[in-house]
Amino acid sequence: MAAKKRSTKPSTPKPAKKKPAAKSGTVVLLSGGNPQIAKGDGDAPVQAYIAAMPDWKREIGRNLDTLITRTLPEIRKAVKWNSPFYGMEGKGWFLSFHCFNTYVKVAFLNGAKLKPLPPGESKDKNTRYLDIRENDTIDEKQFADWLRQGAALPGWIS
Repeated sequence: MAAKKRSTKPSTPKPAKKKPAAKSGTVVLLSGGNPQIAKGDGDAPVQAYIAAMPDWKREIGRNLDTLITRTLPEIRKAVKWNSPFYGMEGKGWFLSFHCFNTYVKVAFLNGAKLKPLPPGESKDKNTRYLDIRENDTIDEKQFADWLRQGAALPGWIS
């Protein structure tokens, strides 16, 4: 009886299995721990997003929302694309934030016009970022100044 000849062709790798998104209560956490929250206008969906933020990021979300609301009491809020958005009625959206594994990224949608510039660059020439990590302290005075500047500019209309 002849031995079976082994193939010399390299084996084809099997496609990687998709890892299911983690769940926090009934909210799905997407990559980086960003909560998957249904789109919606107003404070309620933003508060649902913040409540679903994992671990230490939740406190950062609460602090950001409090600072934004205290600085701009007439702020308009919504959740779009699994991120809270903040804007002024009739002017559009000027700020959002999003969870990543090791930080919360605050996006100033017209940040290139803010003085001084928020530190993080973007592929979009108009957007600037502020990354907040677990033990970072937010410079509330500077952040509030950026909020007032951003609110005065024409925002992003969706």
